[in-house]
Amino acid sequence: MPQSVMPIVGVTACTSQLGLHPFHIAGDKYVRSVVTGAGCCPVVIPALAEALPMDRLLSTLDGVMFTGSPSNIEPHHYAGDASDPDTHHDPSRDATTLPLMKRAIELDIPVLAICRGFQEMNVVFGGTLHQKLHEVGGFIEHREDKTASVEVQYGLSHTIHIEPGGVLCEAWGPSSADVNSVHTQGIDRLGTGLRPEAYAPDGLIEAVSVINAKHFALGVQWHPEWEVTKNPFYSAIFEVFGNACRLKAKEREKDYEQA
Repeated sequence: MPQSVMPIVGVTACTSQLGLHPFHIAGDKYVRSVVTGAGCCPVVIPALAEALPMDRLLSTLDGVMFTGSPSNIEPHHYAGDASDPDTHHDPSRDATTLPLMKRAIELDIPVLAICRGFQEMNVVFGGTLHQKLHEVGGFIEHREDKTASVEVQYGLSHTIHIEPGGVLCEAWGPSSADVNSVHTQGIDRLGTGLRPEAYAPDGLIEAVSVINAKHFALGVQWHPEWEVTKNPFYSAIFEVFGNACRLKAKEREKDYEQA
């Protein structure tokens, strides 16, 4: 069947225990931004790991958004030191999103990776992470004030320098932009095959793209989904992502017609 006019974008879910039952959940701001920011139709991808038929799923999608999360990637995925005992992990998400991202990029499906998704992108390409930036030294404060309102937590926090000639530069143009900052972890060693797209004032890599990707494949450490239609920079990111998903949808429709 030919693709519908509106591209379909998968949105990754986390697992969460609500009362006596486990749930697969994705934040409203993520699924809503796919519609309002990218002009696409969101479909939540459950964190079912190997039980998820990934190739079958990806054959129906025109893009994938890898969301942020309260959890962190288990450090054994990047040969990191064991986390502190109270660290929030989500092994089912790791077992789903890491192979899903790798396969989506192999299949030239547009990818937008946000916060944890950005860190997943680095790990997929063999990179490593700082687990606690505030304990490393030399970095500005990247964590939000958890006592503040959500509007303050996701408000603009610092400026990023955008590298020339990349995906962000093409989407936005100027050499800098202001972003929010709501994260504890960050890139330590950059993964092979990734291109730095933007840096924080302290030199931390804040955005990356996949060098040989046919379509859009961008990861950002900040949260452009937050009130995306009110922020021109965030809107520009989602517009380019949505355009890439529309192009992928047209390619699928053409392949269907020629079959």
